[in-house]
Amino acid sequence: MKINKEESVCLLIDIQERLVPVMHCKEEFISNTRRLIMGVPELDVPIIATQQYSRGLGETVSDISSLISYFTPIEKKSFSCYDEPGFVEALENTDKSTVIICGIESHVCVLQTAVDLKDAGYNPVILFDCISSRTKSNLKLSLERFRYEGIVVAGYESVLFEMTKSADTPFFKSISKIVK
Repeated sequence: MKINKEESVCLLIDIQERLVPVMHCKEEFISNTRRLIMGVPELDVPIIATQQYSRGLGETVSDISSLISYFTPIEKKSFSCYDEPGFVEALENTDKSTVIICGIESHVCVLQTAVDLKDAGYNPVILFDCISSRTKSNLKLSLERFRYEGIVVAGYESVLFEMTKSADTPFFKSISKIVK
């Protein structure tokens, strides 16, 4: 499956104040996710964000939310985003079939969302360098499960350049600057 910008939406799952500090390799996770979030608007790829039980887990970290001009996260209590009617409505309104996923935790909310999206006929794409869990073992197990479920796993840089398609496009230079 080729990932193209015309059919894609980016999903940020639960990158929240009380979760991020306990994530495995949190600095790299946030740095990679920031680059992704700076790149997708250059390609006109919309962003949907969720927050799990904000009252208890806090808001989306400002390192991420500050990069999105229209930031309005969808509140959820279900682990899978797809179990939240507000998310399903927002996704359907994009009219996109490929969902590029980043967020936490990889073995819970990210995994359940990706499986549900696939079952619903979407093409979920997990960005392995933009997901995390509290432990390295949970992160590794989630990657195995994604592959077992037939869900595409890729890196943020690879996906940004795949959607850019060519050095001849008007957004190549801006994407190149973001990933360097």
